[in-house]
Amino acid sequence: MSYFDTYRELLQQTLGSLDMQVVEQASEWLREARDEGKHVFVCGNGGSAFTASHFATDLVKGASYGQDTRFRVLPLTDSMGTVTAYANDVGYEVVFEEQLKNFAEPGDLLIAISGSGNSPNVVRAVEYANQASCRTLGLTGRDGGRVGALVQLNILAADPHMGRIEDVHMFVCHMLAYGFMDHVPA
Repeated sequence: MSYFDTYRELLQQTLGSLDMQVVEQASEWLREARDEGKHVFVCGNGGSAFTASHFATDLVKGASYGQDTRFRVLPLTDSMGTVTAYANDVGYEVVFEEQLKNFAEPGDLLIAISGSGNSPNVVRAVEYANQASCRTLGLTGRDGGRVGALVQLNILAADPHMGRIEDVHMFVCHMLAYGFMDHVPA
C-alpha cells in the first residue's frame, strides 16, 4: 500500500471514529446562538487559525447570506494588529483571552480549535469563556489535551497525526456550516 493510500485509510478511520452525537449537539448550540443573537467566537493557532477563519467565513457569509436570522461570528485570529499587540506587549498566551474580555457575554459560544489540545492561548481562552458563562466547544486531536478536558463539549479527532487532525477539523466545520447552508433540520 502506498503512503497516500495509507494516509487516506487512516483519515477514513479517524473520520469513522467521530462521535456524531457530539457533532449534532454542536450544531444545536450553533443554531441556538444564531437564533438568540449570541456571539460565536472562534480561535486556534497555525493551521487551526486558518480553520477558525475559514469556519467563521462559512457561517458569516455562507450560512447567513439571504437569511432573516444570521450568525454573529468573530474569529479571534483575524485581527493581526490586536493579536500582535498583545503578543508583543503582554504575551502570546493572552491573545484570545483578552479579546474575549472585550466582547464575550453570558450565553455566547467559544469554539476552540487545537490539534494538540494544549495551546496555552487557547486553554486560557476556554478558561476565561467558562468563567464568563459562555458555552465552550472544542475541536481537538490526539487525546484532547487540556482543551478537551476544559470545554463543555469536545469533538475529538483521535489521531496522532496533525495533518489528519486538521483534515477532520475542517470536515467537521464544513458539516456544521453546510448543515445550515443546505437547511438540514435539527
